Amino acid sequence: MAKSKLEYIWLDGYKPTQSLRSKTKLVDDFSGKLEDLKDWSFDGSSTEQAEGGSSDCILKPVFVCPDPAIKNGWLVMTEVLNADGTPHESNGRALIDDKDDDFWFGFEQEYFIWDNATNRPIGFPEGGFPAPQGPYYCGVGGQFVFGREIKDEHLELCIEAGLDIEGTNGEVAAGQWEFQIMAKGAQSAGDQIWVARYMLERLTEKYGLSINYHPKPLGQLDWNGSGMHANFSNSLIRTAGSEAKIKEVCEAFRGVVAEHIAVYGAYNDQRLTGKHETAAITDFSYGVSDRGASIRIPLFTKNNGWSGYLEDRRPASNADPYKVAARIIKTVKTVK
Repeated sequence: MAKSKLEYIWLDGYKPTQSLRSKTKLVDDFSGKLEDLKDWSFDGSSTEQAEGGSSDCILKPVFVCPDPAIKNGWLVMTEVLNADGTPHESNGRALIDDKDDDFWFGFEQEYFIWDNATNRPIGFPEGGFPAPQGPYYCGVGGQFVFGREIKDEHLELCIEAGLDIEGTNGEVAAGQWEFQIMAKGAQSAGDQIWVARYMLERLTEKYGLSINYHPKPLGQLDWNGSGMHANFSNSLIRTAGSEAKIKEVCEAFRGVVAEHIAVYGAYNDQRLTGKHETAAITDFSYGVSDRGASIRIPLFTKNNGWSGYLEDRRPASNADPYKVAARIIKTVKTVK
């Protein structure tokens, strides 16, 4: 009888940015079906999620896929529940109505591959800087590309796991990369981003490196930060057929800037300065094909008879996709 290795993954309670945690459960011949997974528990006092006198928290499986890196392995994304079965306050997934599959999300996850020895991105010489940014975006050649083997290995892992990954590319700064995942259903999109992040972070362990999701890890230097642009649509946006209707959706975001920024990632003010293709954190704007706007109306949407999708460019690379999606859904639903 073969042993299946189930890697239960969850988000801890650390602030201002949660981290991934996981532990392995062995079972006999797991079927691969979500409904056959059982709840588990963990010591919440070790993850900032409970007091020592009452430390048990529950892990509720919500998504499962094969683990390509482990023989007979499975990756199990879970929600954290309190002992009474209610969602833990750190549980961003519970903010999304599970009936909101009308909303589709595509997240563009940017990140830096980080050299722990130098405390800089790979490709940055110790004590100095590489050539100015420009040739690194979608670059080719050893003078411009750093970490392609990690990016490519991660891509293969995502494909083999069955995630809805749509692409990957080198980003504007040296050692900076991006992958894109799109899913029909906000919870599914969030599940898959977290599982993809998990595989990426675990992958760097064998290289002696790490992943840095800080939105501006190099500080206020002339190097781009990292975002997690959120492409989104629902039936209204996909079939709007009207410039006025698309702009009405965009306008719905204007009065709730603070509410969105509050869940768009810690230290995002260091990235959203109005420079490097970002709108200032206190401003709000939108425009067709405008990468410096808060909300970009893709050229596709305009050329498709003002029907398609929109892109919120403000979420930071360290944002929780569950919380981002929940906030966007709430805003879009105000437009009828």
